[in-house]
Amino acid sequence: MPASHIKTALEQIGKSLAVELVAHNLVDLNNNFGRIRTYGTCRRLIVVGDFVPRQRDKEEVVIGPPKSAAFSEDGSPTQAAKGFANAQGVSTDKLEVIKTKKGEYVGLKKIKKGKPTQDILKRLVPRIISSLTFPKMMRWEESNFRFSRPIRNIVCLFDGRFLAFSIAGVSSTDFTTGHKINSPQKIKIKSFANYRDALRKNKVMVDQDERKKRILSQIERRLAPLEAQLFPDEDLLEKITYSVEYPYVFLGTFPKEYLKLPLEILSTAMKKGQNLFTVVKGKKQLPYFLGVTDANRDVKTLIRKGNERVLIARLEDAKFFWEQDLKSSLEKRAGALSDVIFQEKLGSYKNKTQRLNKITAYLSDKIDDFDIKKELIQASELCKVDLLTEMVREFPSLQGRVGGLYSKEEGYPASIWRSVYEHYQPVGLNDEPPSTLGGALLSIADKIDSIVGTVGIGIEVTGSKDPFGLRRNAHGVCKVIIDKKLSFSFPRLLDKILKVYGDKLTRPKQEIKDYCLDFFLNRLQYIFENQGYRYDLVKAALQAGIDNIYYCFLRIKALDALKSSPNFEPLIIIAKRVNNIIQNQPVYTLNPGLLREKEERELHTTFSIIKENVLPMISRGEFMQTQRMILKVRSSINNFFDHVLVMEEDRRIRRNRLALLQQISKLLFEMADYSQVVIEGQGR
Repeated sequence: MPASHIKTALEQIGKSLAVELVAHNLVDLNNNFGRIRTYGTCRRLIVVGDFVPRQRDKEEVVIGPPKSAAFSEDGSPTQAAKGFANAQGVSTDKLEVIKTKKGEYVGLKKIKKGKPTQDILKRLVPRIISSLTFPKMMRWEESNFRFSRPIRNIVCLFDGRFLAFSIAGVSSTDFTTGHKINSPQKIKIKSFANYRDALRKNKVMVDQDERKKRILSQIERRLAPLEAQLFPDEDLLEKITYSVEYPYVFLGTFPKEYLKLPLEILSTAMKKGQNLFTVVKGKKQLPYFLGVTDANRDVKTLIRKGNERVLIARLEDAKFFWEQDLKSSLEKRAGALSDVIFQEKLGSYKNKTQRLNKITAYLSDKIDDFDIKKELIQASELCKVDLLTEMVREFPSLQGRVGGLYSKEEGYPASIWRSVYEHYQPVGLNDEPPSTLGGALLSIADKIDSIVGTVGIGIEVTGSKDPFGLRRNAHGVCKVIIDKKLSFSFPRLLDKILKVYGDKLTRPKQEIKDYCLDFFLNRLQYIFENQGYRYDLVKAALQAGIDNIYYCFLRIKALDALKSSPNFEPLIIIAKRVNNIIQNQPVYTLNPGLLREKEERELHTTFSIIKENVLPMISRGEFMQTQRMILKVRSSINNFFDHVLVMEEDRRIRRNRLALLQQISKLLFEMADYSQVVIEGQGR
């Protein structure tokens, strides 16, 4: 199975099994379903659990006829009661009167005995296996069962006992086989510990973490004599870890003449097809590579020599592409971008380049950097040209980086070539953002242009389907903005992009904008919760709006910093009280002259001073300081509530007091929607 299929299958198996165990009441007295572990290799998907021996007994209430129909006036059971008791296999003296929302009924409380876990697992396991989905699936037998690859064997044991069932014509067994090449014999299984140990003796390591440690340990030993390091590539390491059952690391070499190629090209040529690691010393490439094969050892060095022979051919191709591409400048190639389709309804890459010019110019204006504006115009004109090069045709993963490398070779300043080089970054939440401001702005422009355009022609993210990578692009935009501390109005950026697209988009512009704002709000919620922030604090920060994405991050940081303060809960309680009073009230205008009571005048004075001080802080994103300042209004609000009746009979006074609370609530909302914060023992 491909490495990506293994990882997604293990995630699905773990989640599905947990859900099914709870649904079938296979839980202990604390409602825990037991520990579940999943392991995988290229030939095996393994799930192990510590399950209860049987379902918990369950009390069931069986409702019969109404009490009035079940007993006569003298209290004796009627025919209706007798019939119900007979149907349940009990005498009438076992019947009870049960109160329901509809009145009193005669019923019976019965204990339903739990079934043995093994009986339930025999039904659950086939269903879970059959429910697994993969990016690409195969059919290989008459029932049209679909899976990543044909299933050859199923081992299923519970408490040492074999569980019999079948899937796609394959019956479960109590045996497995060792390594396909080195130790293919059958192995009888009695338990998971026996399974794991027996397979290890037969050249199979079932635990992916153990395989990864073995790979890294062998790499360290191979590189120690060279005093060299592995060029980091976590994606490749994960892919190889899942692609082998008993890893063996070998060291190979290639001619030094290929070291003239940039490190990025050498490492990509090694990775594509052969899954080889690059070896470096400091930041300098060495004429070595590391490979991992699914074997015990390479006594005759056939594996190493075979990889060396194939790699030289690939490096020769890369060298040829590099030299040929440099014969024609990026500027000369740029005109041909009009022949390369970005998206059928959105035009060519030439059209996209023209949009990037305008979007990056807009972003440059927002951060008040005129010099970078001129450089970004050049970078945006060059950033997609490498799609026309032979190098990118051969190695698509080098998009952007090749353009940056060619720009560097052609003599463009670092501010331009690095912007081109970095503009696809980050490709995930764990990836590094661009190191330069130019690269950051070009990255934002490129990703947000793709999102708005795709949504604008009616393509949206639905469930797990995201064929155009909108979530990935949105995560990239948010990460760049937050990591680079970029402050600008996000809705206005959307307005600019919608204007740049003109009449190419088929959906109404306001509809597109609303969808994008909601989409980014959900992505920010996902990002912040993944960073470990409490879900209610995240909602409180985001409900205040995402006009400025960087400010959303500062809000959640400020809330998180305050949560352990003794003043936090009192502030939340008072904010919720204010919101509850003004809820569903129309907006009123405050007239300070109508403030009669001393406490409401004091509240207005305190609030006015605080407001005057915090509004400039909020505009600068100083939410920590804002929050500390806002805390000072709490005592005045408490004093107001203790001595002043808000819902005064005099309509003018009542409306004026509501207007004061509305202004306070509006200021608090600039910081966060405190009503979203959950306090223990208190609902929202």
